[in-house]
Amino acid sequence: MSKHLSFIQPLLKPWQTLTALMVVGVIVLASEVGKSIQTNLFSIQPAYAQRITPSDVWQLVYQQLPDLPRENKYISKENGKVAENNTLVNRLIRYHIYTKGRAPNYRLDWKLTLADYLGANEIMYDTTYPGNDSLRENPIEGDRKAISSLTRSQRDTLVQVLVNIFNPTSQNTLSPSPNTPQPPQ
Repeated sequence: MSKHLSFIQPLLKPWQTLTALMVVGVIVLASEVGKSIQTNLFSIQPAYAQRITPSDVWQLVYQQLPDLPRENKYISKENGKVAENNTLVNRLIRYHIYTKGRAPNYRLDWKLTLADYLGANEIMYDTTYPGNDSLRENPIEGDRKAISSLTRSQRDTLVQVLVNIFNPTSQNTLSPSPNTPQPPQ
């Protein structure tokens, strides 16, 4: 019997001692498993994901989608100059990840974010929108107009590009072409 429970042994019957040991064991194991799961889910990421940061992604998006609106004509509060790197996609990514806390590697999460911009999902608040604190004019309305001016196909392409950048091993594709035979169900 464990030293830690030896003081209680004279008070307990053998089956109670066994039950107490099992309960303590389960509690200890459960706390260690919880730590292990948390460590695995939140701190271990693929090597590629560690090399890419959300602040760099907007440039990759514009490389792949050069016709996407930049919306980067806003003036910086800090230096009074045009903040050219503060783009629509930069703010979209910051809103998605930091304001809403959504995962960057899932299509559905990006679609929910675009639905926010289109006024079809959650309310977007001026005070928490990226750029509100660093630009003279809050870019939220201009960004919402830019997103709403995109066609559905352009929004789908934007979502896919973002998912592919954040999750390069993803096998996600856009919908199959009309000539692709569908598997029997």
